[in-house]
Amino acid sequence: MSMRVTFLGTGTSQGVPVIACPCPVCHSADPRDKRLRCSVLIETPEATIVIDSGPDFRYQMLRADVRKLDAILFTHGHKDHTAGLDDVRAYNYFMQQPLDVYATEETQEVLHREFQYIFKNADYPGVPQINLHTMRNEAFEINGLRIQPIRVLHYKMEVFGFRIGDFTYITDANFIAPEEMDKARGSHTLVLNALRHEAHISHFTLEEAIAVARDIAPSTTYFTHISHQLGLHEEISAHLPENMRLSFDGLQLVF
Repeated sequence: MSMRVTFLGTGTSQGVPVIACPCPVCHSADPRDKRLRCSVLIETPEATIVIDSGPDFRYQMLRADVRKLDAILFTHGHKDHTAGLDDVRAYNYFMQQPLDVYATEETQEVLHREFQYIFKNADYPGVPQINLHTMRNEAFEINGLRIQPIRVLHYKMEVFGFRIGDFTYITDANFIAPEEMDKARGSHTLVLNALRHEAHISHFTLEEAIAVARDIAPSTTYFTHISHQLGLHEEISAHLPENMRLSFDGLQLVF
């Protein structure tokens, strides 16, 4: 199976630079230190999928020139992962069909609350048209493409990562149970959140993420959901293990 992965956003809920922050990372001239909210685009012959549509969704779709979209998978219901759902209206118009959206029951409650007009005024012109699918911790298919959810914890909140072929994507995690780690084993490429160096209540630190990556043992690991507190891209990259890298907005991987 051929696959192209594009990192649409690799930052935290505030993005990088952070508003009003005077730190060196937020004022870096390196484009790799400019991070939109976390999202990834996956393109295969079977399907074009986005994982999470945060506040930067519109710009991310424009920047990556995504003209066809089959589905959005939601990892969880936090605003930095769901806020851009309204902008699927453009795909409704040009593709002349509703968009498939996959979310857990808990995340669906958030969508119903935050986007009431989608569900209460479905016949109103211009309202986003979606087909909402309930996602559980079991494999499913989109246009024949197999998606394996991986359940992780974001403090006490359930979050889903996903394995698609030999590619595994996990964000907003600070705990992965052994049986869920097993789902990621054998992946060629792992994407994992690494917020900063200091301990955090709901995210892996860089050191914790490195330890998890070593346990899963993919060929290559890319870290995402990166805070300005982690440091400059170039400086942190120089000290990572040989098969581990920081991701950055616009990075593309082809398998």
